[in-house]
Amino acid sequence: MRQVRLNSPSTIDNLKLVAIDQPEPRENEVLVRVRASSLNFHDYLVVAGIMPAAEGRVPLSDGAGEVVAVGRDVRAFKPGDRVVGTYFPDWIDGAPSPVKVSRMRGEHVDGFASEYVSLPENAFVKIPSGLSYEEAATLPCAGLTAWRALMVESKVKPGDTVLVQGTGGVSIFALQFARMAGANVIAITSSEEKISRLNKLGAAHVVNYRAEEQWGAKVREITGGRGVDHVVEVVGGDLVQTLRACRTAGQVNLVGALSRKPLQFPASHVITGNLRIAGLTVGSREHLEQMIEAIAANGLKPQLHRTFPLEELTQAFRHQEAKAHFGKICISV
Repeated sequence: MRQVRLNSPSTIDNLKLVAIDQPEPRENEVLVRVRASSLNFHDYLVVAGIMPAAEGRVPLSDGAGEVVAVGRDVRAFKPGDRVVGTYFPDWIDGAPSPVKVSRMRGEHVDGFASEYVSLPENAFVKIPSGLSYEEAATLPCAGLTAWRALMVESKVKPGDTVLVQGTGGVSIFALQFARMAGANVIAITSSEEKISRLNKLGAAHVVNYRAEEQWGAKVREITGGRGVDHVVEVVGGDLVQTLRACRTAGQVNLVGALSRKPLQFPASHVITGNLRIAGLTVGSREHLEQMIEAIAANGLKPQLHRTFPLEELTQAFRHQEAKAHFGKICISV
């Protein structure tokens, strides 16, 4: 079977495609023929060597495919089941803990850049027939991050206002989940051509933050001076505009740091505004099951940008690096 591994030194252009024997499932394992994966910012940081992983590590945290064999102790799955993998191998349910969030697929343990994987049965969740493998492969990291931010931590309700940033995977999922919950969405982008696409997905207002440098004030103006209830913050760095966009006692869910800059914000504004800044990392297997049930019930369709074959993984990461995508970049295995 084919598999992509990190080489030394770890760079996007130094990924290694190898041919190895197909694994066999152990007693509690499920053998899955991987059909699709998707790219996340975390994957980019790993393959670029910014978040160093062991030489030979198989990248990509997300993967969806078909069960082809199961170990003798497996009860939850059978050959033919369509499944998606989990992001954290050790976070099955309950609240996060140091142990539960210490290992991530594609960095600390092997990921899904492989034709076959054999993993414990609790590493997978069934996917509904209404989703393609590519669509399902967008869920474990980006989809679940947005879900946990809005539906678990913020408990978004009808009539709330949510601010999302840009058109990457997490932000688009946040827009879709917020609309699914009956909330209003304000989006910010630097691209005029993407404004209409964000509107079509349900954003009531879109602000071009390059044209409106004080976009926090513009967002507050749109809300009649009140501010937004929730922010899904994916950029990090200078949070001044983000905080200005929030209502009193609003919540900022800090889920990413695309700027790769240290956080900066006026503490007095947070204190006097009674604002909450909550950091979070993806979610548990239980959260993934709950999200997939909601997606199936509401017929939500993940937004796919472009699909690359596994052997063009380097080109896929270069495309991600250009930041021109709307939704998720997928990998066909």
